[in-house]
Amino acid sequence: MNNKRFSGYIIGACIILLGIYTIVTYNALVKKEEKVNLQWNEVQNAYQRRLDLVPSLVNTVKGAAQYEQNTLEKIATARAKASNASASTDVTAENYQSQTTAQDELAGAANQLLISVENYPELKGTKAFIGLQAQLEGTERRIKVARKDFNASVAVYNSSVKSFPTKIIAGLFNFKAKEGFQSDSGTDKAQEIKF
Repeated sequence: MNNKRFSGYIIGACIILLGIYTIVTYNALVKKEEKVNLQWNEVQNAYQRRLDLVPSLVNTVKGAAQYEQNTLEKIATARAKASNASASTDVTAENYQSQTTAQDELAGAANQLLISVENYPELKGTKAFIGLQAQLEGTERRIKVARKDFNASVAVYNSSVKSFPTKIIAGLFNFKAKEGFQSDSGTDKAQEIKF
Protein backbone atom coordinates (compact mmCIF):
# COMPACT_ATOMS: atom_id res chain seq x y z
CA MET A 1 0.00 0.00 0.00
CA ASN A 2 2.78 2.43 0.86
CA ASN A 3 4.59 1.41 -2.32
CA LYS A 4 1.55 2.34 -4.43
CA ARG A 5 1.20 5.63 -2.64
CA PHE A 6 4.90 6.41 -3.15
CA SER A 7 4.59 5.51 -6.86
CA GLY A 8 1.57 7.79 -7.11
CA TYR A 9 3.61 10.68 -5.71
CA ILE A 10 6.41 10.05 -8.16
CA ILE A 11 4.00 9.89 -11.10
CA GLY A 12 2.20 13.02 -9.89
CA ALA A 13 5.50 14.88 -9.47
CA CYS A 14 6.57 13.83 -12.99
CA ILE A 15 3.27 15.07 -14.44
CA ILE A 16 3.62 18.39 -12.61
CA LEU A 17 7.24 18.78 -13.79
CA LEU A 18 6.21 17.93 -17.35
CA GLY A 19 3.41 20.50 -17.15
CA ILE A 20 5.77 23.17 -15.83
CA TYR A 21 8.30 22.35 -18.57
CA THR A 22 5.57 22.58 -21.22
CA ILE A 23 4.40 25.97 -19.95
CA VAL A 24 7.91 27.42 -19.69
CA THR A 25 8.89 26.12 -23.12
CA TYR A 26 5.68 27.38 -24.74
CA ASN A 27 6.17 30.84 -23.24
CA ALA A 28 9.79 30.94 -24.41
CA LEU A 29 8.72 30.02 -27.95
CA VAL A 30 6.04 32.73 -27.92
CA LYS A 31 8.62 35.34 -26.82
CA LYS A 32 11.03 34.28 -29.56
CA GLU A 33 8.28 34.34 -32.18
CA GLU A 34 7.26 37.82 -31.04
CA LYS A 35 10.90 38.91 -31.31
CA VAL A 36 10.90 37.68 -34.93
CA ASN A 37 7.69 39.65 -35.58
CA LEU A 38 9.17 42.75 -33.92
CA GLN A 39 12.30 42.53 -36.06
CA TRP A 40 10.14 42.07 -39.16
CA ASN A 41 8.32 45.28 -38.20
CA GLU A 42 11.71 47.03 -38.05
CA VAL A 43 12.44 45.84 -41.59
CA GLN A 44 9.02 47.16 -42.65
CA ASN A 45 9.80 50.46 -40.93
CA ALA A 46 13.07 50.81 -42.85
CA TYR A 47 11.27 49.94 -46.10
CA GLN A 48 8.63 52.58 -45.37
CA ARG A 49 11.35 55.16 -44.78
CA ARG A 50 12.74 54.35 -48.21
CA LEU A 51 9.26 54.60 -49.76
CA ASP A 52 8.77 58.01 -48.16
CA LEU A 53 12.21 59.33 -49.05
CA VAL A 54 12.42 58.36 -52.72
CA PRO A 55 9.65 60.75 -53.93
CA SER A 56 11.46 63.66 -52.24
CA LEU A 57 14.65 62.71 -54.01
CA VAL A 58 12.84 62.44 -57.33
CA ASN A 59 11.14 65.83 -56.87
CA THR A 60 14.47 67.44 -56.03
CA VAL A 61 16.00 66.02 -59.18
CA LYS A 62 12.96 67.05 -61.25
CA GLY A 63 13.12 70.58 -59.92
CA ALA A 64 16.86 71.02 -60.48
CA ALA A 65 17.34 69.38 -63.88
CA GLN A 66 15.35 68.50 -66.94
CA TYR A 67 15.99 64.87 -66.97
CA GLU A 68 15.29 61.62 -68.64
CA GLN A 69 11.60 60.81 -68.02
CA ASN A 70 12.20 57.08 -68.34
CA THR A 71 14.28 56.92 -65.15
CA LEU A 72 11.66 58.81 -63.16
CA GLU A 73 8.90 56.54 -64.46
CA LYS A 74 10.89 53.46 -63.42
CA ILE A 75 11.24 54.84 -59.92
CA ALA A 76 7.52 55.64 -59.68
CA THR A 77 6.61 52.14 -60.89
CA ALA A 78 9.11 50.49 -58.53
CA ARG A 79 7.83 52.55 -55.59
CA ALA A 80 4.23 51.57 -56.35
CA LYS A 81 5.20 47.87 -56.46
CA ALA A 82 7.13 48.18 -53.21
CA SER A 83 4.26 49.99 -51.56
CA ASN A 84 1.81 47.26 -52.64
CA ALA A 85 4.17 44.50 -51.46
CA SER A 86 4.43 46.16 -48.03
CA ALA A 87 0.66 45.92 -47.53
CA SER A 88 0.83 42.31 -46.31
CA THR A 89 1.74 41.92 -42.64
CA ASP A 90 2.03 38.11 -42.53
CA VAL A 91 5.53 36.89 -41.72
CA THR A 92 5.84 34.21 -44.41
CA ALA A 93 8.54 33.19 -46.86
CA GLU A 94 6.40 34.31 -49.81
CA ASN A 95 5.91 37.77 -48.30
CA TYR A 96 9.64 38.06 -47.58
CA GLN A 97 10.42 37.21 -51.17
CA SER A 98 7.84 39.52 -52.75
CA GLN A 99 8.82 42.44 -50.51
CA THR A 100 12.50 41.83 -51.03
CA THR A 101 12.07 41.73 -54.81
CA ALA A 102 9.95 44.90 -54.86
CA GLN A 103 12.30 46.75 -52.49
CA ASP A 104 15.34 45.66 -54.51
CA GLU A 105 13.71 47.05 -57.68
CA LEU A 106 13.08 50.35 -55.89
CA ALA A 107 16.65 50.50 -54.59
CA GLY A 108 17.99 49.75 -58.06
CA ALA A 109 15.87 52.48 -59.64
CA ALA A 110 16.95 54.98 -56.96
CA ASN A 111 20.58 53.99 -57.46
CA GLN A 112 20.18 54.50 -61.20
CA LEU A 113 18.87 57.98 -60.44
CA LEU A 114 21.90 58.73 -58.28
CA ILE A 115 24.25 57.45 -60.98
CA SER A 116 22.53 59.51 -63.66
CA VAL A 117 22.85 62.63 -61.53
CA GLU A 118 26.61 62.51 -62.16
CA ASN A 119 25.78 64.13 -65.51
CA TYR A 120 24.22 67.13 -63.74
CA PRO A 121 26.92 68.92 -61.69
CA GLU A 122 24.59 71.77 -60.67
CA LEU A 123 22.25 69.23 -59.06
CA LYS A 124 25.00 67.45 -57.17
CA GLY A 125 25.89 70.69 -55.44
CA THR A 126 22.44 71.58 -54.14
CA LYS A 127 21.99 71.22 -50.40
CA ALA A 128 18.63 69.52 -50.79
CA PHE A 129 20.04 66.83 -53.04
CA ILE A 130 23.07 66.24 -50.83
CA GLY A 131 20.83 65.92 -47.76
CA LEU A 132 18.45 63.53 -49.47
CA GLN A 133 21.29 61.45 -50.83
CA ALA A 134 22.77 61.15 -47.33
CA GLN A 135 19.37 60.15 -45.95
CA LEU A 136 18.92 57.56 -48.69
CA GLU A 137 22.33 56.09 -47.90
CA GLY A 138 21.42 56.04 -44.21
CA THR A 139 18.14 54.32 -45.03
CA GLU A 140 19.96 51.63 -46.99
CA ARG A 141 22.19 51.05 -43.96
CA ARG A 142 19.12 50.85 -41.71
CA ILE A 143 17.58 48.26 -44.02
CA LYS A 144 20.78 46.24 -43.91
CA VAL A 145 20.89 46.36 -40.10
CA ALA A 146 17.16 45.57 -39.80
CA ARG A 147 17.55 42.56 -42.10
CA LYS A 148 20.59 41.38 -40.12
CA ASP A 149 18.72 41.69 -36.82
CA PHE A 150 15.71 39.93 -38.34
CA ASN A 151 17.89 37.04 -39.51
CA ALA A 152 19.46 36.80 -36.05
CA SER A 153 16.00 36.60 -34.44
CA VAL A 154 14.93 33.97 -36.96
CA ALA A 155 18.08 31.95 -36.21
CA VAL A 156 17.43 32.00 -32.45
CA TYR A 157 13.78 31.09 -32.96
CA ASN A 158 14.57 28.31 -35.45
CA SER A 159 17.25 26.92 -33.16
CA SER A 160 14.67 26.59 -30.40
CA VAL A 161 11.97 25.15 -32.66
CA LYS A 162 14.33 22.54 -34.09
CA SER A 163 16.11 21.55 -30.83
CA PHE A 164 15.15 18.51 -28.82
CA PRO A 165 13.10 18.40 -26.53
CA THR A 166 11.69 21.85 -27.39
CA LYS A 167 10.87 20.46 -30.83
CA ILE A 168 8.17 18.29 -29.25
CA ILE A 169 6.44 21.28 -27.63
CA ALA A 170 6.85 23.31 -30.83
CA GLY A 171 5.20 20.53 -32.81
CA LEU A 172 2.33 20.24 -30.32
CA PHE A 173 1.57 23.95 -30.48
CA ASN A 174 2.28 24.40 -34.22
CA PHE A 175 5.41 26.58 -33.98
CA LYS A 176 7.10 26.26 -37.37
CA ALA A 177 10.58 27.24 -38.49
CA LYS A 178 10.75 30.60 -40.26
CA GLU A 179 12.80 31.74 -43.22
CA GLY A 180 15.10 34.74 -43.10
CA PHE A 181 16.55 36.95 -45.81
CA GLN A 182 18.99 35.38 -48.24
CA SER A 183 21.05 37.05 -50.89
CA ASP A 184 19.72 36.95 -54.43
CA SER A 185 21.44 34.77 -56.97
CA GLY A 186 24.21 36.62 -58.75
CA THR A 187 24.88 39.09 -55.93
CA ASP A 188 28.29 37.53 -55.40
CA LYS A 189 29.43 39.18 -58.64
CA ALA A 190 30.17 42.90 -58.80
CA GLN A 191 27.71 44.94 -60.84
CA GLU A 192 29.12 46.98 -63.67
CA ILE A 193 28.06 50.62 -63.64
CA LYS A 194 27.92 52.28 -67.05
CA PHE A 195 27.51 55.97 -67.80
